[in-house]
Amino acid sequence: MAKRVLVVEDNELNLKLFCDLLRAHDHEADPVRDGRDAVGRAREFQPDLIVMDIQMPHVSGLDLIEEIKRDSALKNIPIMAVTAYAAKGDEERIRGAGAEAYVSKPISVLKFIESVNALF
Repeated sequence: MAKRVLVVEDNELNLKLFCDLLRAHDHEADPVRDGRDAVGRAREFQPDLIVMDIQMPHVSGLDLIEEIKRDSALKNIPIMAVTAYAAKGDEERIRGAGAEAYVSKPISVLKFIESVNALF
């Protein structure tokens, strides 16, 4: 059964890659290019999972994760952070904000899909 995945990513190539991978594995992917639109789109789309870039212009993915987890209508949606951050402590900080999973860029296609499927 297809799952609905909201993909929040400002980089067009990454956004296309993530959406294409999800669609190739029979998921419905909804792209969001501007993090400022993420929470409103999540309320409309009601995804089963949110794939969230951390480093974006205008708004931090960490701030968005915290906002989503404070929202009673959205807080139960799992979030998978996808980020180029790979410094010591970054995964703990991202998980501390509320993300259920963390995948570093550049992504491994297999690890990305495995991480997505583990959250359903």
